[in-house]
Amino acid sequence: MATLETMFGARPVETFLGLPRCRDLARLDAGIAVLGAGMATPYASVGPYCRNAPAAIRAASAAYAANLGHVNFDLGGPVLPEGRSAADAGDLAQDEGDPAGNRARILGAVRTILDRRAVPVLLGGDDSVQIPMLEAWGGRGGRGITVLQIDAHIDWRDEVGGERLGLSSTMRRAAEMAHVERIIQVGARGIGSARMSDWAEARAAGVAFVPAGEVARDGVGRAVDLIPEGAEVVVCLDLDALDPSVMPAVIGRTAGGLGYWQGLELVGGAAERGQIAGLGFVEFMPERDVDGIGALTAAQLLAALIGIIARRS
Repeated sequence: MATLETMFGARPVETFLGLPRCRDLARLDAGIAVLGAGMATPYASVGPYCRNAPAAIRAASAAYAANLGHVNFDLGGPVLPEGRSAADAGDLAQDEGDPAGNRARILGAVRTILDRRAVPVLLGGDDSVQIPMLEAWGGRGGRGITVLQIDAHIDWRDEVGGERLGLSSTMRRAAEMAHVERIIQVGARGIGSARMSDWAEARAAGVAFVPAGEVARDGVGRAVDLIPEGAEVVVCLDLDALDPSVMPAVIGRTAGGLGYWQGLELVGGAAERGQIAGLGFVEFMPERDVDGIGALTAAQLLAALIGIIARRS
């Protein structure tokens, strides 16, 4: 079937946006590295429900791959300005029965990317993949990191069914990391897994909350202002932060989410306040998509975020 994309040369791609493939992270020679991690610590009740996310988002990016050097009007220029580079390192080996191994592989790969002085873009996978991702900044000396979580849920459960490293505990585990200086959580709405005690403990730990309702009324300004000037920011973007009208491909659809432009403005503002040191792009569930809308939104958003990082790195 003829589409606008095929008219302008779209073709199947193995990497995100058709970026060059990096087959050995120890020899990475790019400023940004995309890395797929379909799972880390899945709950037995649902399993690795986002395991197919990296492949689905890469496939959706084929619509843009042939035109990577064209104007991206979300950025006012091409995704990668002259002199900036990005590569796709493919997917890490993941095993549902070996969560410890999954976490170790994520931690090791992100550390290697940081050692190469590049910005890791982790393409997940449920929220649990971000726990070892955030651990990678530990023990590196220098200043700590600011975590900007963009999510419909606050992920502050201490454990679920005895599991402390699952997707509902990501921000609580982050708060326990000595190198995490602050956490700013944007987009919470509706009823999720958090109990009143979880919310109270998060606030007692110093977390700053900007709920989705506030963003709808007043914009993202306060959230951006909470980021200190010059901070090293790691963005943890759960795609259910976006409204289901543009992102149906999530396990927890909840009305009242952020729009595409609000998400882009939020990360762009963070990049202006500080330095985007890493990005976790997670919780995409291909099996819940509707006519490919979610995959296309994810690919467009990730392309723009890579462009923002490239401009400010």
